[in-house]
Amino acid sequence: MSRLWVLCVLLCLVRAQNDNAVVFTLGTFQNVSIPVNGSVEVNVSRIPAEAAFIMLQFHTQHLNATISYTRVPAYGSSLAAIDSGLLFPLSPAQSTLSCFLLAPSTDPVAGIGVILPYSSTDPVPGACNLEFPLEIEPNLYLHYNLYETIIRFAPANIGYARGVAPPACDLEISSANRWRLTYDVYQYFLPENDLSERSLMVGMEAVARVPTMPGDGRKLMTLSSQDKTMVSFNSIPGQGVIYYVIVRDPIYNTSAAYVPVHTYACSFNSTLDGCTTQGRISTKVFFTITGLAGLLLCFLGHRFFKCELFCLGFGFAAFFFFVLITRTTTLDYDLQLALTALVGIVGGVFLVMMWWRFGSVMACVVVAGLMLGFLISSIIFFTPLGDLSVFHDDAVFWVMFICIVLVVPPFFIRWPKVGNIVTCGVVGGYMVVLAVNAYTYTSLSYITLDVLKRLLNDDFSRVFITVPLQMIVSGWFWPCLASSCSCTESARGHHFRRALTFCGVRSASVARPTS
Repeated sequence: MSRLWVLCVLLCLVRAQNDNAVVFTLGTFQNVSIPVNGSVEVNVSRIPAEAAFIMLQFHTQHLNATISYTRVPAYGSSLAAIDSGLLFPLSPAQSTLSCFLLAPSTDPVAGIGVILPYSSTDPVPGACNLEFPLEIEPNLYLHYNLYETIIRFAPANIGYARGVAPPACDLEISSANRWRLTYDVYQYFLPENDLSERSLMVGMEAVARVPTMPGDGRKLMTLSSQDKTMVSFNSIPGQGVIYYVIVRDPIYNTSAAYVPVHTYACSFNSTLDGCTTQGRISTKVFFTITGLAGLLLCFLGHRFFKCELFCLGFGFAAFFFFVLITRTTTLDYDLQLALTALVGIVGGVFLVMMWWRFGSVMACVVVAGLMLGFLISSIIFFTPLGDLSVFHDDAVFWVMFICIVLVVPPFFIRWPKVGNIVTCGVVGGYMVVLAVNAYTYTSLSYITLDVLKRLLNDDFSRVFITVPLQMIVSGWFWPCLASSCSCTESARGHHFRRALTFCGVRSASVARPTS
């Protein structure tokens, strides 16, 4: 009886181990669930003889999972991350292999995995690693802060056949070693305002295979083997982004992919400023008031001229004071915002007094021109023009930026009324955009946020500033311009008629204050 009991126990243990095993098919994505403080054995068989090495990838949305060569993780043979991978060089007769996925002791982990085969002519991602824990490191290491997101990776090596010693990584430059390899860096934006796990998994499947990668993401740059394997991007809190790198061998015309990595530039676990609760209360209050003032400025700004001057003076003084106090002090963010609002009020009152007490047209014209010039210059550098390598030099960028800003005010001297009307529409509409951004993601807010980040962070000049452009545009600026300008018989467009109705204007002979 005792022998029978022992046999039953062994059979139960074997069955339990088999229940935690997952069989992968090469190139096919597999959903995997890892129990709390448990492990899953990954098995793959029928590996073709032409495959020289294979790569296992495993992706979760925000919980770390450990991927390991062995059942018991150890330093140098395992990695814990939300996007992780292992690379397996194959022996001459090998057709099967296994590895392990483990979950932390606090939460179960669910994600998707895929195993991709590569031939002996394909480059080997991370095979010349001297910095990261794994001996062969196919992973991208991602770090982000408020300003920038940085990815780093280990250099690759040229491919080699099964059972052959890998080529040396420190040879002199020639056409027969790894120095011929190039690295294409890609960026793939997930749908805006979509933090769902399904959206991420669809994106990962879109970029995980080399043949489909170039068509799904945007290629940002190509690094040579002599370049530093580190790239910086603009942080976009709340926007899902997948970064991936393809290493190419121009001699054999082959390629291989590093493990893609994703980020939302925010935390899913934080109760304040998390991915699902973005924005401090103070920020929402500040920009809600800003948005209401923007509506007034947008639709009624030129009609109520002193209110317009207060709004422009507030924005002008608040922006520069916030930059000054952030760069020179270490005050709490809420206190900085309160002081900024106070100084903005002082700036607004000062500009109104310049008009009311001294009747200074030039002061009002210059401030309005500089505000519009700042927005125009920011919009220009928000385009792909801002990613040109020449503008990664701070001196070149700021000289060009300031020149564009200073071009606008002279036009206001010649046409003060028209210039003031345009400023009301554009600046007021953009203030509403900033208010919307306090509650939900909108990429248009980065028109000025990118400039602010560059003012506050010395290293932001080397960052790629690409953001996803929204497909739905509400058309704020046209109705803003229509409602701010004088009502004439020529205002016949749909947006103009709608804007006039909003303002309650029924006659074309409405008196306007002059500038």
